[in-house]
Amino acid sequence: MVETQELKSLLKTNFGYDNFRPNQQEIIESVCAGNDALVIMPTGGGKSMCFQLPAVAMEGTTLVISPLIALMKDQVDALQANGIKAAYYNSTQPADEIQEVIENLDDGQLDLIYVAPESLQLLDPHLTTAKINLIAIDEAHCISSWGHDFRPAYTQLGYLKNKLPDTPLIALTATADKSTQDDIADQLGIAHAKKYISSFDRPNLYLDVRPGQKRNEQILKFLNKRPFESGIIYCLSRKSTEQLAAKLNAKGFQAKAYHAGMNAEERSKVQERFINDKTPIIVATIAFGMGIDKSNVRWVIHYNMPKNLEGYYQEIGRAGRDGLPAHTLLFYSYADTIMLRKFIENAQNADYQIAKLERMQQYAEALSCRRKVLIQYFGEYLLEDCGNCDICKNKPEYFDGTILAQKVLSGVARMQEQEAMGTVIDVLRGSQNSQVFEKGYQNIKTYGIASDVSWRDLQQYIIQMINQGLLEIRFRESGRLLLTPLANEVLFNGKKIELARLTQPKVEEVKTKKLKKPKGTLFEKLRELRSELARDANVPAYVIFSDASLKDMEDQEPTTPTAFLEISGVGQSKMEKYAADFIELIKSHVKTPKKKSGDTVYETKSLIDQGYNLEEIAEQRNLTLGTIYNHLIKLHEEGMEVDYFQFISAGEVKQINSATTKVEDPEKLKDYFNFFEEQIPYWKLRLALYVNKLEN
Repeated sequence: MVETQELKSLLKTNFGYDNFRPNQQEIIESVCAGNDALVIMPTGGGKSMCFQLPAVAMEGTTLVISPLIALMKDQVDALQANGIKAAYYNSTQPADEIQEVIENLDDGQLDLIYVAPESLQLLDPHLTTAKINLIAIDEAHCISSWGHDFRPAYTQLGYLKNKLPDTPLIALTATADKSTQDDIADQLGIAHAKKYISSFDRPNLYLDVRPGQKRNEQILKFLNKRPFESGIIYCLSRKSTEQLAAKLNAKGFQAKAYHAGMNAEERSKVQERFINDKTPIIVATIAFGMGIDKSNVRWVIHYNMPKNLEGYYQEIGRAGRDGLPAHTLLFYSYADTIMLRKFIENAQNADYQIAKLERMQQYAEALSCRRKVLIQYFGEYLLEDCGNCDICKNKPEYFDGTILAQKVLSGVARMQEQEAMGTVIDVLRGSQNSQVFEKGYQNIKTYGIASDVSWRDLQQYIIQMINQGLLEIRFRESGRLLLTPLANEVLFNGKKIELARLTQPKVEEVKTKKLKKPKGTLFEKLRELRSELARDANVPAYVIFSDASLKDMEDQEPTTPTAFLEISGVGQSKMEKYAADFIELIKSHVKTPKKKSGDTVYETKSLIDQGYNLEEIAEQRNLTLGTIYNHLIKLHEEGMEVDYFQFISAGEVKQINSATTKVEDPEKLKDYFNFFEEQIPYWKLRLALYVNKLEN
């Protein structure tokens, strides 16, 4: 049994983290004690740590089953950068390299070995001769036909528990509903394993759903505000990926298409450029992204609605893995729903898949907190609205829609409940097309009764009526609309209906222009240094340090090796490799002389005097909010009156300062940050301690 203190020491020394994330410690201690485990943990929640730390802590080698050969090298590079002995094994390697890996495995020289399920049989003879201390099966949902990404090669993995019965097995996935969880456990022979289900709430992800009108224009406007951030756009068709990538390139962005129609070499090259920050935007089919450890993806866009919430959640989870804010944007149209339903109707488990599609549709059409809808699907509940989705930020305005609802319901009734939504809308708007005239609908009383409502708006209002239970869609009967008992209450018993007023997406013309990277901030300088070091080492930039680590450096400005070791993500190995370069840069930045009149602090004061709030100043000056608060402190020290209680409450000041006697070193902000479980930002900690100093 590995002691908890030893695990915490290894966590910092090898991975650079001071504390475990939720559930990690319990999972790791259980696995180290020899127990099997089924781990359901969202992307960015720290799944890999659940087998990587035991691999370092226990004697022997951990066998990791990972689905994508193309990503194994990056995963191994990241481990090696932390001083961990790791290798991968697959059929694409040269013979001499394979031989070296096998010899290292047999000699006990590896902490971890990664292998794809397709290559496992080639490695099989060595599994009993080597000391395998743990079997880790990543992306475990791939074993189940009930899951959203079934891979036949995974079905062979059930033999591992029989072959190595005394070796603990941990199965990990970001998304799996109850039936998929049970199927994973049964097929892998760990039916009695404890399930560890982490919170599915990723509060750093902004959830945004917009009508699928003028998608290209909306995307261009979205990207124009974040021209140098990495992101992924998911499309349903190969053709769409190529067309959209071409349009983005024509507008001055760097984008590449990625889909199954490209050969393996082309796909690998595109993926490698994305991982190494050479191509910031990928326009891809859903095949892209599984297993990518790139931590600085700042946004994910769905050009079309996914077919289920599991796939959607996993795809948006590729953004913001470093814990920093990230934006997710889903375009939704009723046409997407119809198209996806046609894809599904003849598939295996069609009824099951259609039910999942309907849940996805309910999420897209929700008029209440989206995060509540999303995580409720995974069996978790939020008591309060999240405050970080489009609905919470812009509460819908409702109006009395009773008369409009009566018009629609009456129209459906007069068409004998035989028509799909499109025809119903045409009739209500008085369209003069052949289908309407051939059926004689121009003669019914409701013909043209809603001619004052646009086609798209009427469609959205009818969808709201469906969601409120006034209408039912019979998808297997050409999508015809039927009245429900509740519809009769509206038509005949005076029941009132409220509908959400629709807002049209405002799209500004995006002109082609030469985009310039912001210069001068410490974060940008740190990014440039990271890129140089990554190129020299031939590894992705995030292998050196994540964006979160760079932000921590920007906030803390460490200028000694001891202080540098306090940065999140800095372990002993990375401190030895990189501290000198980063400290030199930070010292140079801190000591850069500034003219009094042009001092950055006084630029902030000038904008305050002009009436800008602090968030606007941070955005306009491309600085962190924490830096702006530091400017306030400096301005106060130079005689400017600042009412700090605009930004921090007296209760927060008291709470933070009460920790002075509880933290290990009251001079280190990092100790306060860890004491409050990373929930209070550095600027607020620094401000509270400064205010307390003033009052005393």
